[in-house]
Amino acid sequence: MIKDSKNGALVETLVAEEQEDTLKGMFLTFPLGNEEYGVEIRHVTEIVGIQKITEVPNMPIFIKGVINLRGRVIPVMDVRLRFNLKERPYDDQTCIFVVNINGETVGLVVDNVSEVMNIPSENIDPPPKLRKDKSSMYVLGLGKVGENVKILLDVPKLLFEEEIENIKEAVEGEVQASEQLSNAV
Repeated sequence: MIKDSKNGALVETLVAEEQEDTLKGMFLTFPLGNEEYGVEIRHVTEIVGIQKITEVPNMPIFIKGVINLRGRVIPVMDVRLRFNLKERPYDDQTCIFVVNINGETVGLVVDNVSEVMNIPSENIDPPPKLRKDKSSMYVLGLGKVGENVKILLDVPKLLFEEEIENIKEAVEGEVQASEQLSNAV
């Protein structure tokens, strides 16, 4: 980050805006079932392989639990289950990409990652207005890439405010329990 003692805040803002512009139109794509999905790369902080997931009671079925990622406890959502797709065993291709949703860090489990690609805004159509069910509200748009269509997800809408609060409380409880166990040993 660039610092300027006189105009530090202005310079930081300009650098952040410039970084945002370079990520505009960039999507991380991944398959689920027979379809190809994408999320804006600006939401993705990192991609990690599947690892041990600690189950947390009283969570929605699509929240698989939490992981310990370099000392940070992060809730993990299985995107297949979020979309009511058939559950699939995790394998060496399964990965978690860590995203920021409304200021909260969440891991999204997907079958594998395809690629990062540029999909210009002129190649993105709005989602069809055919159904008013919950799954269609997660769709940001439909990206046309050659003869294919990528379903582009609206990352902040993957979790509702209430779900984010429940997950946050569960993660805090898991961290406290872990600390108590460490102190007891």
